[in-house]
Amino acid sequence: MADEQMAVDRSGAPGDSTGRDPGDDAAGALGGADAEVPGEVLSAPIGTPTGAPPARPLDAIDRDILRLLQTDGRASVRSVAERVHVSRANAYARINRLIDDGVIRGFSARVNHERAGHGASAYITLKIVQNSWRTVREQLKTLPGATHIALVSGDFDVLLLVHTPDNRTLRELVLTRLQAIPEVLSTRTLLVFEETDLNTDPRA
Repeated sequence: MADEQMAVDRSGAPGDSTGRDPGDDAAGALGGADAEVPGEVLSAPIGTPTGAPPARPLDAIDRDILRLLQTDGRASVRSVAERVHVSRANAYARINRLIDDGVIRGFSARVNHERAGHGASAYITLKIVQNSWRTVREQLKTLPGATHIALVSGDFDVLLLVHTPDNRTLRELVLTRLQAIPEVLSTRTLLVFEETDLNTDPRA
């Protein structure tokens, strides 16, 4: 395979197996949990709206809240408030503001890809035709198992992270789907043998 190197892979990312009721967490609060705090309703995180004003500066408490929610997106607002030493109403207001400003783009689950049936993971680097990033990005979004796409500087142009059921599926994705994109000049596959999620709840 010209321009392409592959090897055997095994990967596994830590998952979230907590048994808490999602109705009492920050993500669940989007549906109205902890509603006894009057006048505070979390907005649905849908990303930064077009033409939104610049995000307001974050203070130490905002950053603590972000760290907590990155570690455990299901943390209750009560727990967040207690751990950053503010009232629950204050915590609600801050989380709402972080969502409205587009700082928090959403709440999601960390998946153990191997246990979810994705036994092969890889970072794939791509060299692409100059000024074709937007076109390539839209095509990469449709790839099965693609979870992260980045335009980067250096010896290659794009970094793509994919998770597939096995190495055969990964090989077909690279040789049949990726290299068939006209704007892709070359690819290189870096197989993931092991990965560690740094935003893991130490209590899990």
